Amino acid sequence: MSKIVVFGAGGRAGVRVVAEAVGRGHEVTAVVRDPGKYAGVWGSSGAGSSGAGSSGARVRVVAGDVTDLAGVAEVAAGHDAAVQVAARLDMSSAEFYTAAARALVGGLGQAGVSRLVAVGIGSLLEVSPGVRLVDTPDFPAEARAFSLGHAAELEVFEKSGLDWVVLAPPPVLLDESASRTGRYRIGGGEVPALEPAFSFADLGVAVVDEVERPRHHRVQVAVSY
Repeated sequence: MSKIVVFGAGGRAGVRVVAEAVGRGHEVTAVVRDPGKYAGVWGSSGAGSSGAGSSGARVRVVAGDVTDLAGVAEVAAGHDAAVQVAARLDMSSAEFYTAAARALVGGLGQAGVSRLVAVGIGSLLEVSPGVRLVDTPDFPAEARAFSLGHAAELEVFEKSGLDWVVLAPPPVLLDESASRTGRYRIGGGEVPALEPAFSFADLGVAVVDEVERPRHHRVQVAVSY
């Protein structure tokens, strides 16, 4: 059993990551902006509390800001690994992901947590050698800034001493309703096949697998069916 801290636990990916980890018997600290919204989720009863998950594991829901280095260090202390699935839409992508990456690098370092599994974005994968999807002529301009925020995050991770991996799902909307199959594949740095639509539930499986059995280190890889 591991102790895992999940930043952005209340989002579509985060909810599945926490549920997957709890279901496997891990102790999870779910970091969200407003713990009061998650009373009863994952078997917990709210801020600073713990409760039985589906396999008897414990989940604690706490308030936190992934861009706050001191806060990251405090909440991550005593954990074996961290997961980053947080996002913010009330600030620019580059500003948020750069701040979050710097806080994670510094805060996890202070807390003594070396393993970080983050969920990235498929538009940073390559369509041909050296050509990312985001850099192709027909890529939507309105989506480019958000993608480049993730790119800035990667640059911070690459300069750090963390044992990190970024899992990039296909560059399409993921399936929120599909059930967990436990099936997925890890590719390289290329855009994977887009069909069938990859599910958030199986993304959660891939993330927790990388926490339990780290197979990829200091690299961005594709995850898909």
